[in-house]
Amino acid sequence: MRLHTREWGTGDRVAVLVHGLMADHRTWQELVPVLTGRGYRVVAVDLRGHGGSARGAYAPHLFAEDLLETLPRGPELALGHSLGALALALAVPELRPQRAVYSEPAWRLGGPDGTLDPAAFTLFKRAPRLLIRSLRPEWGERQVAAELAALHAWDERSALALSAYRATDHTPEQAVVRSLVQAAEPSTLVSGAMRAELTRRGFEVRTVPDATHAIHRDSFDAFVTSLSGWL
Repeated sequence: MRLHTREWGTGDRVAVLVHGLMADHRTWQELVPVLTGRGYRVVAVDLRGHGGSARGAYAPHLFAEDLLETLPRGPELALGHSLGALALALAVPELRPQRAVYSEPAWRLGGPDGTLDPAAFTLFKRAPRLLIRSLRPEWGERQVAAELAALHAWDERSALALSAYRATDHTPEQAVVRSLVQAAEPSTLVSGAMRAELTRRGFEVRTVPDATHAIHRDSFDAFVTSLSGWL
């Protein structure tokens, strides 16, 4: 499936951004000017079932195949959050970015102990005020409206379908390109043991203390600081 995309900036340096479950390209609204200010042309996708992209069947390999059908090969930077990091990791061997950043990757959708269920996120669709309460209190109306618009556009059947994969471990066997894993501290997806194992597999791992799962959204300055040397 060819995905809906948004682009900003010009030039030969390309950065691709892949959002997580329930979100869309609008989740990167603070990061885009940082990247374009560094000379990147930024390409952000809406995953299938999200934003302006079509609906369809939902499975990790399908999200990855869509990235390969949509994105240019060999970008300088590829960054994915949560579900986007899962799809990106599956696509990276063929996409071949120079650098890959996986922010709070959902490589184990059920979490380290398998108790998380993606289907639970449908509660946000049915009760959007729960999402509003989780947003940064200093956000203005435009930012809150963008989050709610993304939630409204999201097909909750994607979460229900991903529930079937919550026991599957999609953690890459090795870092096939220069790769960073960014984890919140504490994290519901990236345990201490997993961080040690990822280091052994060739990933650099950095933690962001006192951050939520959506580091880029809720702790933006700390998010960018954690990416020092990778942007």
